[in-house]
Amino acid sequence: MYLVYQPEGSDEPTRWKYFPRKLMSAEREMLERRTTRNFTEFTKDVMQGNSLCRRALLFMFLKRDHPGTKYEDVDYAWDELTLEYSKGELIAMREEAEEKAPEDRREEILAQLDREIADAYDDPEEEGKARPPIAD
Repeated sequence: MYLVYQPEGSDEPTRWKYFPRKLMSAEREMLERRTTRNFTEFTKDVMQGNSLCRRALLFMFLKRDHPGTKYEDVDYAWDELTLEYSKGELIAMREEAEEKAPEDRREEILAQLDREIADAYDDPEEEGKARPPIAD
């Protein structure tokens, strides 16, 4: 999964690989302090669209690239920040949906996933099965 940031007026989005299990302890602790959530709750809230959690996550990635970034300076329009699955993650979801999606909606779900797969970012470094972007 990727956190994708494209502020108004920029030509290309910035894309960061978001894999919660690989974040370092200092980053996890900062995210917990900023959001007052334990890390497992934080990862779930990011997926559910919590603005505070997404802002903290954007801050973390921006600070990696620009160490002088201040939290107070991180402000974005809702449509400038998205979470996107990679092509490999979507393919894994489709394979699971082929088996587990409700029969009466299966074709609709598979067609939607096919559209998303066609437009998805293809990560050349992705290996094997994609893991869910939620920390246990």
